[in-house]
Amino acid sequence: MKEYFPKIEGNNLERKHFILPKDLEGDLNIVIIPFQRIQQSMVDEWTYDLKPLYDQNEFLHLYEIPTLSSAYRLMSWMIDGGMRAGIPDKNVRNHTITLYVNKKEFKKTLKIDTEDTIYIMLVKKDGEILWRAEGHVNDEKIKQLKDKLSEVGEHITFE
Repeated sequence: MKEYFPKIEGNNLERKHFILPKDLEGDLNIVIIPFQRIQQSMVDEWTYDLKPLYDQNEFLHLYEIPTLSSAYRLMSWMIDGGMRAGIPDKNVRNHTITLYVNKKEFKKTLKIDTEDTIYIMLVKKDGEILWRAEGHVNDEKIKQLKDKLSEVGEHITFE
């Protein structure tokens, strides 16, 4: 049974409004979902290991989607401002979309059972989730992602 990323709204760190998943720029998108600030090192590990993959394949984009409770929406200007100040790379800010949502519903839709780790998903433009992983990056997870990309039929460069 196919799984789909929910329709949800958020702003990137350059203050551009997004309606996900339709506004994701890639034909295929790697979406990294952290729930806690302490998880940033895991996000950075994935981003570093995947950079050659999305740099060499223009149909593939990577997004970091920090997910916070809607209770923090009133403080979003301060939270997003802090994140913006901490990220000097404009491309990274453009691809970081903060969500202020009902996390219980969001997690239920995506079959996420804990906020104690991060989730990585390969999402098509129409929202279909083709692959998913959680936690720290490792060679096996990268291989599974590359295998899925090849299976999808995209001409992909893996250097």
